Amino acid sequence: MTNDVNQKQTGRRDFLKTTSLIAGGLMATPLMSGANYFSGADDVIKIALIGCGGRGTGAATQALSTKQNVQLVAMADAFKNRLDDSYNNILEALEDKKSRVQVKEENKFIGFDAYKKAMALADVVILATPPGFRPIHFEEAINQNKHVFMEKPVATDPAGIQRVLAAAEKAKAQKRNVVVGLQRRYQTSYRELMKRVQDGAIGDITSAQAWWNNDGVWVHPRQAGWTEMEYQMRNWYYFVWLCGDHITEQHIHNLDVINWAKNAYPVRAQGMGGREVRVGKDYGEIFDHHFVEFHYADGTILNSQCRHQKGTMSKVDELLIGTKGKVFCDAASIKDNKGGLIYQFDKKNENQPYQNEHDELFDAIAKGEYKFWDAERGAKSTMTSILGRMATYSGQMIEWDKAINSGISIMPSTFSFDAMPPVQPDTNGMYAAAIPGVTKYFA
Repeated sequence: MTNDVNQKQTGRRDFLKTTSLIAGGLMATPLMSGANYFSGADDVIKIALIGCGGRGTGAATQALSTKQNVQLVAMADAFKNRLDDSYNNILEALEDKKSRVQVKEENKFIGFDAYKKAMALADVVILATPPGFRPIHFEEAINQNKHVFMEKPVATDPAGIQRVLAAAEKAKAQKRNVVVGLQRRYQTSYRELMKRVQDGAIGDITSAQAWWNNDGVWVHPRQAGWTEMEYQMRNWYYFVWLCGDHITEQHIHNLDVINWAKNAYPVRAQGMGGREVRVGKDYGEIFDHHFVEFHYADGTILNSQCRHQKGTMSKVDELLIGTKGKVFCDAASIKDNKGGLIYQFDKKNENQPYQNEHDELFDAIAKGEYKFWDAERGAKSTMTSILGRMATYSGQMIEWDKAINSGISIMPSTFSFDAMPPVQPDTNGMYAAAIPGVTKYFA
């Protein structure tokens, strides 16, 4: 590389060219350096937003609220109305930073292949479409040599997990920063708790509990003129190929906390679940409750529950039980086995983890540092949730190794609004759901 003076004068495009050479193995010098490659006034870090729903809008707003010289230059979504709403909402949210939104009309891309066009214009890609598309989009972002922020979960089936893991290895080789939106890992209280857990504050973890119990989410009634693909895309939460079921789409947060504390992933799972109150043609095929017993290799058992039933107890939390004490995650406290307080985090010192994900990511990118490789652990915590879903859907004990290597894919073979999704309604508009004891994955 050049000397230090020239490094400070290197512009954004030279930086990208240099890191591309590094990724291709043509330069042996590591990416991490004291030089700030995005140091000049013209050195804009360009962002593309892929997926313009509520979470994508929020993530883009948070990225544009960082201290770095960032601009949103491209957007992509399957639906024009969603993209237009997102664009307007981002502008409204930014207040004094509206100038950071520089998306020309010709750089607002619509359709199933829109993501490729938007990515090509950016340095950093935000992936926030329904989770079923995440493996395809992440793979393309890494193939285009981009830094990535992607929302959780990162897939909905084992084949998708393998695709993400393969792209994660390529991202490491290219030294592309990847942050996954498991925001508890970027939350001060959780970091302080986990630091003490890993330093032995509660001894060996022997069991754990995790909850994501609440009322559920939105429904978009079917409209005249929608194809079946459009209906499912607009109601993506209720279809497993798009969402993964709520055990994957939401409960992944709590499962990831336990995996983080254990620094390990379950080796098998069994459980129960079904549809009791959220039934009918408006609710697709997913369950409204899951209870899973996850087994780790050292004998630790995680009892996990998630529920979407109105009028029931709401609880989103994690509990770790060790030989010397317990961690109450939402309360941000650690107690010994007699109830004595070992540690209490002062909630006045809590940060905004959704913002901090982007603050740390864009700080690293601006400095030319390679610091974040979340894709692998994001994939494995997503696989934890898929393992649980396979257990509740089938009513069988499901082994991690067998499941993750099964090649099971639930995605469509063709993506277009005229194509048929993998599940279809019957003549009454009802979708067939999994039946424990009948649904099988393995002989």
